[in-house]
Amino acid sequence: MVDWRRRVERGWYEGSGWLTPLRPLGWLVGRVAGRRLRRFRRRAEQPPVPVLVVGNVAVGGTGKTPLVIALARRARERGLNPVVISRGYGGRADTYPRVVALHDDPREVGDEPLLIARRAAVPVVLDPQRDRALRRAVTEFQPDLVISDDGLQHYALPRSSEVVVIDARRGLGNQRCLPAGPLREPASRLSQVDFLVANGGAWPGATTMHLVPGDLVRLRDGETLDAAAFRERYGAVHGVAGIGNPERFFRTLALLGLAVTPHAFADHHGFTAADLDFADGRPVIMTEKDAVKCRDFDDPRLWMLPVHANLPPATLDAMIDRALQSQPQ
Repeated sequence: MVDWRRRVERGWYEGSGWLTPLRPLGWLVGRVAGRRLRRFRRRAEQPPVPVLVVGNVAVGGTGKTPLVIALARRARERGLNPVVISRGYGGRADTYPRVVALHDDPREVGDEPLLIARRAAVPVVLDPQRDRALRRAVTEFQPDLVISDDGLQHYALPRSSEVVVIDARRGLGNQRCLPAGPLREPASRLSQVDFLVANGGAWPGATTMHLVPGDLVRLRDGETLDAAAFRERYGAVHGVAGIGNPERFFRTLALLGLAVTPHAFADHHGFTAADLDFADGRPVIMTEKDAVKCRDFDDPRLWMLPVHANLPPATLDAMIDRALQSQPQ
């Protein structure tokens, strides 16, 4: 069976003549996106508290969530009271807005919001209408700073500053808008944001961010092993990733010296135990985002590899300060 999603992605990033007929649609999407942005700029609505939007212009995973976690934790270290708002993609809550609880089912609240709530230890408010999530966050938590996980193109959400994350390895592909290319907005949008972050390498005008792997953690009992100890015990593994760019995770496992058999799933895939039932008994390593959906599987083979965003504290402070200083006194 042809995996059309991956075939389209390869066309965007590696080139494909069969995408040529889609160029007029891509041009139209870019024109509409530009018009929406200009209308948003003219309105220039001031948010009730400083709002820092962390987003991207390309579809797929770029590393936004680790950066959101790093920003929220840094804000807490500075004595601020940050709150994260999110669409809650992949979740199906009965009502919105919804505040994420640490014991919530990721099928209801989404994997990324639950991961942020657990790792950053800050309130996370969900609503597909992010302006409504913002109002709930302000009313219930009186934050000093609201960080929006994604939402760059959600122009109903007022904001104080914007950070865009790009994957330095994949870049912007053919630089065309959907469906002819991977962009939600024209590439010129990058020159209009406050900060540009390149995940995994250099990019003109961008700060470089690296996702640094931590120790491996077994889901069933929390046993922790560093990469060297894990290699000595196991060596060959299955790598599982239901994220926007699974190849990046598989490369990380290989760089740790592990012999990896990769298994890529769709972003936000709802895992079942059967998905991970590989016959050879080798350990299965997954991303931390995927692990929040697999913690109840009673399987000693399942491990997760957490990563954190490696950025200088001064860079995180500059992003936070830009949002704080944009708010009128």
